[in-house]
Amino acid sequence: MLKITNRKSLLQLLDMLYEKALTGLPGTDTASGLGESYLRQEGTLRKQVNTLIRMQNIKAGSSGFLTGLGGIITLPAAIPANLASVLYIQIRMVAAIAYMGGYDLRDDRVKTLVYLCLAGNAAKDILQETGILLGKNLTSLLISRISGSAIQAINQKVGIALLSKSGGKGIINLGKAVPLAGGLIGGAFDAAFTNIIGNTARGVFIPKTPAR
Repeated sequence: MLKITNRKSLLQLLDMLYEKALTGLPGTDTASGLGESYLRQEGTLRKQVNTLIRMQNIKAGSSGFLTGLGGIITLPAAIPANLASVLYIQIRMVAAIAYMGGYDLRDDRVKTLVYLCLAGNAAKDILQETGILLGKNLTSLLISRISGSAIQAINQKVGIALLSKSGGKGIINLGKAVPLAGGLIGGAFDAAFTNIIGNTARGVFIPKTPAR
């Protein structure tokens, strides 16, 4: 299994998969297309997002879906297909949620927050450590005020959160990345981890509104 030795190489991998999520892969919707398909459903925005998260959990747990997707992801290094597929599904899901919240997916600040959501339950602490307070949700105005230095700080902390501390050398095995709550990834993938990431993204990008 590929091991990534530093935060820079990890973020390069995430950047590549983020771009693929925005431009789409054969047979799959782009992140914005995925978001649009759920915006057309009935219910409040949060209910639409909840449905999206549930369906992505199901896809993520399907070995057949992952195998097919991995076969059409062309990677510059020997990254296992299942691992690339898992990360792709998670990044595209979070980007779709951001789109549903009305955010520009080409904005570097939004992309950084998408990566932040991959840290799951650690996301709130990372924001606080960089001086950004997360209340019920972030607002468009607050996101627009995130500085370039804050983006760098968040990316750095996300990288740290995603890296295992194996051997104290900063060497990571993405198949065992555990940025939150009790080791929810085992082997190639665990759908429960995708659910946590989706819930985190909902908290970041989707405002809380009274239920209908």
